Amino acid sequence: MQNKKICSILLILFFGGLSFYVSHKLKSKFKAYSQVPTSSGLSGAEIAERMLRDNNIRDVKVISVQGQLTDHYNPQNKTINLSADVYSGRNVAAAAVAAHETGHAVQHATAYAMLGFRSAMVPAVNLSSRMISIIFMVALFGGYAFNFFQQAIWVVIIAQSVITLFSLVTLPVEI
Repeated sequence: MQNKKICSILLILFFGGLSFYVSHKLKSKFKAYSQVPTSSGLSGAEIAERMLRDNNIRDVKVISVQGQLTDHYNPQNKTINLSADVYSGRNVAAAAVAAHETGHAVQHATAYAMLGFRSAMVPAVNLSSRMISIIFMVALFGGYAFNFFQQAIWVVIIAQSVITLFSLVTLPVEI
């Protein structure tokens, strides 16, 4: 029983560390390519609007949102939400992010099936993401004392499985 608890904790720490590493690499790449200007001189917003026009998509708006790397396409209200750095940025990072998010609008306009499946999973993933850290902390600090550590770890594993499935479904949408 003790070995299972240790193994569970090690797995959670491994995947948490892996997640941190990927996030760090993404942010550092974005920062590096933010220093490289685009040859066209277009901003992220201008690139997104041009791509929409080129694909004959007239019902999607490109807007600026707060935050850093908070860029996303919202199929419910048909908006491409670009962070301020991407919206007004005239660099390779801004161009890449704007083009990527606009690609999702093109997928939506062409009824790409995996995008629909991914969008349907968002509520479950949001719930799992909120639950996982709370349950993990309760399990870590209270699980031993009240003898429900193993059950709590299973809930964390199930929640992480939902998030992992979402990531796998996201791959073809993102590529």
